[in-house]
Amino acid sequence: MKRFLIIAFALAAISGAKAEKLHNPVIGGFHPDPSVCRVGDDFYLATSSFHYFPGVPMYHSRDLVNWELIGNVLNRDSQLQLPNAHSWIGIYAPTLRYHDGVYYMVTTNVGNGGNFFVTATSPEGPWSEPKWLKQGGIDPSFYFEDGKCYFVSNPDNTITLCEIDPKTGEQLTPSRALWRGTGGRYPEGPHIYKKDGMYYLLIAEGGTDTPHHLSIARSRDIYGPYEQNPANPILDHCNLQGQHKQIQATGHGDFIQAADGSWWLLFLAYRNMGGTYHHIGRETYLAPVEWRAGEWPVVNGTRPIDNVMDVALLPQVKVPPIVNHTIFKSGKLGHEWVYIQNPVRSNYAFKGGNLRLMASESNLTKNKQPTFVGRRQEAEKVEVETSVTLNGKPGAEAGLSVYQNNDGHYDLCVVVDASGEQCIYLKYEVNGLPQNAAPLARLGKNVKNVKLHVSSHNDRYYFSYSLDGKKFTEVGNLRCNMISTEVVGGFTGVVLGMYATGGKNDYADFSYFDYFEK
Repeated sequence: MKRFLIIAFALAAISGAKAEKLHNPVIGGFHPDPSVCRVGDDFYLATSSFHYFPGVPMYHSRDLVNWELIGNVLNRDSQLQLPNAHSWIGIYAPTLRYHDGVYYMVTTNVGNGGNFFVTATSPEGPWSEPKWLKQGGIDPSFYFEDGKCYFVSNPDNTITLCEIDPKTGEQLTPSRALWRGTGGRYPEGPHIYKKDGMYYLLIAEGGTDTPHHLSIARSRDIYGPYEQNPANPILDHCNLQGQHKQIQATGHGDFIQAADGSWWLLFLAYRNMGGTYHHIGRETYLAPVEWRAGEWPVVNGTRPIDNVMDVALLPQVKVPPIVNHTIFKSGKLGHEWVYIQNPVRSNYAFKGGNLRLMASESNLTKNKQPTFVGRRQEAEKVEVETSVTLNGKPGAEAGLSVYQNNDGHYDLCVVVDASGEQCIYLKYEVNGLPQNAAPLARLGKNVKNVKLHVSSHNDRYYFSYSLDGKKFTEVGNLRCNMISTEVVGGFTGVVLGMYATGGKNDYADFSYFDYFEK
């Protein structure tokens, strides 16, 4: 530790900056596969989004630490089709690049089309219609040089390169194999950089769980041959140094150089919570990089990544705080809100200052465009609350969901029983485990403005309701790890949201949605 602090303060002295506390992750919750580009003093970052719509959230920062959500790249059905998508498929890792006044975002729609890219002249959009690419694999990336656009991906577990026309997507040269990595499984996430006359090829290996790591190779010719760094992997927590850190599965990263010449790495990892389980998703992390002329890049002085580190940061520029209290009188939702698959637009409306959700026949487990809208859980400890008025026949249901995926979610809800009486239920779906769901409270008929509250702390979610907004009655708690990736699978993280299911003409009115991080 003493050696690391000496290095940190030495770097600070060289750059003229003082060491400050870097708190990781820099973008919490379900924000995996970060890719970053710089335009002047502005940084832009995109992450994968899987089966959620809109897709590929776009962030802006001036300092690599404080990030503001400014939009979603894929926000039209014509750009993003997600029929039958779930948390294993959909939009995989994007790459974000800027060249000659144009922003490029290239990604893969797994299960619905393959590799494609879109373009824009502003990171906020609008972004173009997709242009589809011939070369297969996932995690595609662009590299521009001397009027050429190189396209790299990983068909057949081999990092592969070709030239394309960046206006049409037409492949101009045959695909050529570059590197198979160091021998780790799933070589993916390739990015090419040129520095000091050398082409550097950064990849992720090991699969996106505990063995996840970053490796790098280089060549004087973009087509190779590539020699690997003898110090690979350059980032890894599946070792003696990193094995006891809360942060695990460090990998899938993108280098960026700031205007002051400093180098940085944005990458994904997750935080174990409650043992060796993670439930709020793979997140975006930041680490300093030392990259001397002609040498290999060194991430964080070869030391593991911690939740808090002493780093010579760029001058800090604050961003607007996240929205904690959402009311629906404005008739629109912010960029943070997402749907499962392409939403059925007619199931969502703003009525009388409320958000009205028309019940879908599909529930959250069936996963057929359910009526659901939510936002990512971005911190370990949160408080979520809404007020719901359910109008429906027996079987109608509406409430709050702690949603990991269709195989894992907790639902605090109001249900109309066979007699027409409204009841409070706490339901769960955990890989089809049987449950004896019974009403926890009977509210009567024609009940309005039932407040539902969910909080998370320690290793549990706590559920309560109120009829007057003052006195809340707790109806149960459930463990976070039962809807973790390790238990129910998937590549995403918890999204907290409102839903409605039932028959034709059933609906629920939600008057607000509170999300507070503790």
